Amino acid sequence: MGGCSCGWWLTLLETGRPPSDAVVAAMRGLVGAGHFPVLATGRTLVGGIQAAQWLGLRGAFLVTSNGAITARIAGGKVTIIERSSVDVEKVARYVAPKMRLRMAAEIPGHGYRVSARFQAHELSGVLQPSNLEGLWAAATPRLSLAGSGAGWLVDDLRKMGMSAHCPHSEWVDVMDGKVSKSAALERVRVALGIPSARTVAVGDGTNDVDMLRWAARGVAMGHASASVREAANEVTGTIAEDGAVWALRSVIGR
Repeated sequence: MGGCSCGWWLTLLETGRPPSDAVVAAMRGLVGAGHFPVLATGRTLVGGIQAAQWLGLRGAFLVTSNGAITARIAGGKVTIIERSSVDVEKVARYVAPKMRLRMAAEIPGHGYRVSARFQAHELSGVLQPSNLEGLWAAATPRLSLAGSGAGWLVDDLRKMGMSAHCPHSEWVDVMDGKVSKSAALERVRVALGIPSARTVAVGDGTNDVDMLRWAARGVAMGHASASVREAANEVTGTIAEDGAVWALRSVIGR
């Protein structure tokens, strides 16, 4: 794929760990060739900024919180361009009588307001204890529900008009119903003036399916589930095999 294209890359590093030297070098080569990488992730804005720093991206768009926040890094500053809000009160009042779940309302660029204790590896940023009403005291792009049986709520939440992603049976991320990675990325694509035919996406989770289908070229990581691989045009190696390196290099033909 020659010329100038737009790459949307998700699975470049494991949570909490910096990327490999090979991934960083491949990203540097992509940027040097005139391409426009955008980090699209389920991580918070805090996590997205850290990933961008590890990857050496000093000027880039970030789509975080599963598409609820779009930001840009430029000149050492991070600017939130677009942010959606989920109706936390509606979700919390529906869930609380049914299940004893821990809840975390994201505070962009800072951390979370939490209804119960979370482990350090579960959430990033500063965690502020809160009662139930405090969770919706301020607008939030995402509400995370954690605990036994949380996954059973996905269908109900979607019927309520929410966007819900379930990375595993005891965790659900809830956003406004109009939120998705693909919708956010489409707006970035238009802003950059990149032809839709020159878009590339790499992902490994169920929250990447819409993104992989949106891109002209969708690449699933080798460790992704069958449903994710089926949504892609191609499959690369696993994250342990630095599969993203092949995808990055293939964009610039080396």
